Amino acid sequence: MREPTARRAGDAPLVRRTLIGAGVLLTLLFLVAPVAVVFVQALAAGFGPYLQNLAAPDTLHAIWLTVLTVLVVLPVNLLFGLAAAWAITRFSFRGKSFLVTLIELPFSISPIVAGVIYLFLYGAQGLLGPWLQQYDLRIMFSVPAIILVSLFVTSPFVARELIAFMQTQSSEDEEAARSLGASGWQMFMRVTLPNIRWALLYGAILCTARTIGEFGAVSVVSGNIRGQTNTLPLQIELLYNDYNAAGAFAAASVLALIGLLTILVKALVEEFGPRERNEQS
Repeated sequence: MREPTARRAGDAPLVRRTLIGAGVLLTLLFLVAPVAVVFVQALAAGFGPYLQNLAAPDTLHAIWLTVLTVLVVLPVNLLFGLAAAWAITRFSFRGKSFLVTLIELPFSISPIVAGVIYLFLYGAQGLLGPWLQQYDLRIMFSVPAIILVSLFVTSPFVARELIAFMQTQSSEDEEAARSLGASGWQMFMRVTLPNIRWALLYGAILCTARTIGEFGAVSVVSGNIRGQTNTLPLQIELLYNDYNAAGAFAAASVLALIGLLTILVKALVEEFGPRERNEQS
């Protein structure tokens, strides 16, 4: 005779429906509603004024600067993440745990603090400021400062995803390729990279989203120079402080749309990546 199974908390139909309803309600209230308000306010005056607000020179420059930052930061982080993950997961050496801690350090530092650190390093009164001035080099309150601080803030994303994934993968395929005479480059391109491509793509998505939306660190090192060093998040704040609500919501809608696309791509990667790995295994 089978013993009755113990009832779990939440098994009762009323409790289950209440919990699901509460979850849906809170999601609509705190996540969907704010995003919807952004698009409603951005298009309140019509599609024509919305496009005019987006076509404002300062806003276009902010969008261009944000895209430029991503185009520089993402490839560097991909190379760094690949190198770090390969070293940590494929080699044993003294100080490996310390290296992992250093890679994750930007997660534990406030972006504002990161910006201040770069200011103390490269600012006119910073540690390297006099040397930079001697050679007529300017980093702070310019595009290079935005790129540098964005690199620091986003550096762990690709590396962390690859390290976690590669630690669960065996190196048998790589050892087999090496025994067959494959060079290091051939082994990486034909064996390692195909195996980690989904984790690499996932890390790239997170890195891109964080770079686009970074505000705190960039606000410290950029100088908030109108039409020169304002990225899209900074431009939104500037428009809002100028009482240009329509322009602020129009710029914010671009960030919101990018966020929604990021979530969609992330969901697709999570759906098809594990499925393909299961089919191959």
